[in-house]
Amino acid sequence: MSARRSRPARRNTPSGPPLTPEEVLARYEGGPQSGVFTDGSCEGNPGPGGWGFVWVEEGRILEQASGRDPATTNNRMELVALIEAYRRLPKDTHVTVYSDSNLCVQTINEWAAGWEQRGWKRKTGPVQNLELVQTLYALANAHPSVELTWIRAHDGSRWNEYADALASAYMR
Repeated sequence: MSARRSRPARRNTPSGPPLTPEEVLARYEGGPQSGVFTDGSCEGNPGPGGWGFVWVEEGRILEQASGRDPATTNNRMELVALIEAYRRLPKDTHVTVYSDSNLCVQTINEWAAGWEQRGWKRKTGPVQNLELVQTLYALANAHPSVELTWIRAHDGSRWNEYADALASAYMR
């Protein structure tokens, strides 16, 4: 393996537009090499946004997809990325789904069961993006062999950076 150091992905800054998926593959090598990696992005909050996911096994892309929304929020795009990824997984798949949104991971892994028991209400107020949370929670429950886990954003993980590039495509 090369000793090349990973650098954070360029964002939409004066130094240039976000990286393309091809640029990510040329620049990054680190992180898990198997799993499903998801990301959402938004310019302004709310504003135009995008989502993306990539499913890889041993560094080989099995499937990827992305999309956009002209008026959305970052959290909505993170949830949509996860929903679209889960929808493409066979029910009996054993795989780890990675999201760099700790809010989404905690929502599904820790909080949604209690909200469901309380009629989809939080103790402190309404559940934000309720329809997306309910959809994702149902999909996660329908895939009991899929593990949803958090991965740090922009730390040089090749496939998380790749999902970010897919989600940021609307900016290019």
